[in-house]
Amino acid sequence: MADRGFTPTQLAARAAYLLRGNDLGTMTSAAPRLYPHMWSWDAAFVSVGLAPLSVERAVVELDTLLSAQWKNGMIPHIVFANGVDGYFPGPARWETQSLAAHAPSDVHTSGITQPPVHAIAVQRILDHSRRHGRSTRAVAEEFLDRRWADLVRWHRWLANARDIDGNGRIALFHGWESGMDNSPRWDASYANVMAGAVPPYLRQDLAVVTDTSQRPSNGEYDRYLWLVEEMKQVRYDDTQLETAMSFAVEDVFVSAVFSMACQVLAEIGEEHARPRSDVRELYGWAERFRQGVIATTDSRSGAAKDFDLRSGRWIGTETLAMFSPLLCGGLDRDAERALIRTFEGPKFCGHPDLRYAVPPSTSPVSGDFRSREYWRGPVWPVMTWLFSWAFARRGWAEKAHLLKSEGLRQASDGSFAEYYEPFTGAPLGSMQQSWTAAAVLDWLG
Repeated sequence: MADRGFTPTQLAARAAYLLRGNDLGTMTSAAPRLYPHMWSWDAAFVSVGLAPLSVERAVVELDTLLSAQWKNGMIPHIVFANGVDGYFPGPARWETQSLAAHAPSDVHTSGITQPPVHAIAVQRILDHSRRHGRSTRAVAEEFLDRRWADLVRWHRWLANARDIDGNGRIALFHGWESGMDNSPRWDASYANVMAGAVPPYLRQDLAVVTDTSQRPSNGEYDRYLWLVEEMKQVRYDDTQLETAMSFAVEDVFVSAVFSMACQVLAEIGEEHARPRSDVRELYGWAERFRQGVIATTDSRSGAAKDFDLRSGRWIGTETLAMFSPLLCGGLDRDAERALIRTFEGPKFCGHPDLRYAVPPSTSPVSGDFRSREYWRGPVWPVMTWLFSWAFARRGWAEKAHLLKSEGLRQASDGSFAEYYEPFTGAPLGSMQQSWTAAAVLDWLG
């Protein structure tokens, strides 16, 4: 399988062992040292990896996350594990329980959200449940019965509270909500954030990842934390965030993921006889946000752009976001072919110096590229997994298989790193990352 490392059987065993080791009982820590709590989109991918091991345990993971859902429908980006320290900003900095009217009273959460990939996890759980006996299928179907309304409520919140201009694009008020925290996509938007007096803080991440070239800078952290202060000033009120926040962008990648997730959930609803009104609404959102994504694209290259709501300017970058239409579909044939050529060509997966033919977070030919710095260049296995899954769903079996096989070659070192240096393949960031192990388990399952 690889020029080094473990066999597929050994790799699967190591990945399963890692997930068991990171299991806190009813939630899986995203990574034991750097991210000791539950992250929203991590939990969805973790559930994907748990499903081939235990449908029942995968259901528990999503149940825990959905139990922390806010009353307005938002799924928060962090659910804090009780009695676990070692991460900043923690509950004391967010203050959601005392400030936010919609926050749950029985669990500590952050006050922002993350990409809505959860319907994919539900689909994988249902897929795996069909391979087992009646009792396992019943567990998955009971979960769907129990949580269907919550999943629809989550999608409705995104469609209503975060589509500010009704144009089929999700607005974000913090770069963390994109999941791609320090991506070049947000450089100009963050440059316009004038951080006021941020209460003193001590970064915990640099105690774990001591090489500062792999992490966002202190100046970036000041801005990140200032945005949290702005949210606190309006008590996390959806209607006030639109005007109160100095960072506000329409994220084309999150919008494409949302369109895809609505489509997946609608199909699940149709197959499992959920209320027709819900299914209709989900299909409607899938189409609206698909069109919203396509409206950002270049007619010839197919490349998608973000939009800065504060400056009124389009944000075109050579990052994974430009490939958003490949996730949700909707491009005309010529533009789609052009975009696939870019994805597979020397700007991304086909760059001659890449160790593995998988997509780096930022193009190596971009002036913004930094080979070791978080979302500014490194390869994230979970993104390779997402594009592979989406390509398979769209019927591009050969393209999906290539990403999967290259992703497994990269992961065969068994480090399950958060991200990897694209030219050397060196593991970077946090090790023992749950969602990296989960991607491997799904590929091998």
